[in-house]
Parts: sequence; C-alpha cells; structure tokens
Amino acid sequence: MTGVEFFEEVRHLYPLPIRILITAYTDIESVIGAVNRGQIFRYIGKPWYDVDIVSAIEEAHKFYLASSMLMIKNQELQLAYNELDKFAYSVSHDLRGPLSGILGAIELARDIEDVEEMKELLNLMESSVFKLDDYISSMHDYYSSRRGELKVMDIDFNAVCEELQEIYGVYISTNKIRFNVSVDQQETFRSDEFVLKMILNNLMTNAIKYQKKNYHDKSIGLSIVIRGGAADIEIRDSGIGIPESHFEEIFNLFSRATSHRAGSGLGLYNVKGALLKLGGHITVSSVVDQGTLFKLMIPSK
Repeated sequence: MTGVEFFEEVRHLYPLPIRILITAYTDIESVIGAVNRGQIFRYIGKPWYDVDIVSAIEEAHKFYLASSMLMIKNQELQLAYNELDKFAYSVSHDLRGPLSGILGAIELARDIEDVEEMKELLNLMESSVFKLDDYISSMHDYYSSRRGELKVMDIDFNAVCEELQEIYGVYISTNKIRFNVSVDQQETFRSDEFVLKMILNNLMTNAIKYQKKNYHDKSIGLSIVIRGGAADIEIRDSGIGIPESHFEEIFNLFSRATSHRAGSGLGLYNVKGALLKLGGHITVSSVVDQGTLFKLMIPSK
C-alpha cells in the first residue's frame, strides 16, 4: 500500500496515536491526501534536522495528552449528564410523591369524624414523612461523600457499634428485632470516621427497613474483624431478600430491588461510592424470603 493508504488504515484501526509524516516525496496531491485521509499531525520534508523531529514529537505528545484528557472528560461529562437526568426524575418522583400523599391525607382529614379513620390517615402521613426524611438524608450522604479529602484517624469499632446500637436501639426493640454485634479489633485501624459511619448506617437502615412483616424471628447480625491491615465487615439480616438478578443493579443510582418498601434508591449507591473512596469493595449474597448478607473489605489507611 502507499503511505497515504497506510495512514488511512492506521487512523481507522488505532485512532489515538498521533501520526507524523516524514517524506522526500514532493507530489503535493499525495501530501494533501495524507493530510486529509490519514489526518497526519505534522508533515516533515527531507532533508530534515534533529531539532525538527524532536519538536514534532514534543508537540505531538502534548496534543496526544490533551486529546486523551478531553476524551476522558467527555466520558465523565456524559456520566454526569446521565446522573443528572436520573436525579431530576427522582426529585420529581421521590419528593413530590410523598408531598402529594400528605396533601391528599390532609384534604380527607377535614371531613373525617371517626378517630380510627383519622389514625389510619396519620399513619399514611407518617409513612410519607419518613420517606421524605430518608430521601433527604441519602442526598446529604451522597454529596458529603463526594466532596473534600478524607480525614483519616484511628477508628475504634467498639465505639462505632455502640453508637449504632444507641441510634437504632428503640426501633429494634419496639419491632422485636434481635441485634447481634461482634467486634474483634486487636490492631490499629485508620480511616475516615464519617465515611465509615455513613456506610454502616446505610446498610443498617436497609437491614431494618427490609425485614419481613409479622415474622416471629427477625434478626440483624453485624460482625467486624480487623486483621492484616484491613476490616472485614459482614451485615446479615433475616429480611425479604434480593433476587439474584438484581445483585448488580442495586448499587446503581436510584435503583431499587423491590417496590414493597419506601426507599430513595441512593443508599447502596452511596455505599459503593464511599467504599471506592476508601479503596474497599462489597459483595452481596441473598435468598428471597430468607435474608441478605453484605460482605465488605476496607483497607486501613
């Protein structure tokens, strides 16, 4: 093939490398063909000097870096647009939905005299308020986990678990859920306390939220083992479970594995993002109507 044909084929097969043409051929039509069809970056005629070659390569390298960064930024921008679209939909659905429910209940309450019916309406309104609170809290976690640098400090997991028991103690007790906690920390562990607590709070909230109604043996198990410079964390529940076909998508933005419970669709997405920030990872195993197990590995900083 000719040089022009070679450049043209290279451009289609490998579009990223920068192409430089060095030739003694002076046919202007061929040069124009190389520029147009092969999209060369620089044309150098013979005889050439070292300084010309060095300068061409340096400029080509700068152009390559700029083009590569532009491509990466375009991909990031597309992801941001996709998230923005999902966010706009979610705001409309997750904020206006509960508010409409509350307003509807208020309208009905004006004409109700029966106390029992009024209690039912109050329960509906309470459910809508909890849904709004969950959504706002998740949005706060979402943006907090994505800004600023990590604030690394020594972590006492016994203290962290005591705080979790205080936060969820009343709800767990009133709903008759067994909460078993096990911590084995014999070495120093350093990480960002806020991000760690956000991860555990989201997983604990899900473990509580997705328990089976009227089940006589509700339970949540939290196990934390620090060894070899890493934290191995397991959170197990006796809840409604997650279909295996949903294992991957539950970590996506605004994704829900079930419509049986109110949720923002942000919790597990926040967990995954926070774990990436800490350099950790998460796996899930679950059986429908039997429960779910999340396993996390978080390295010490």
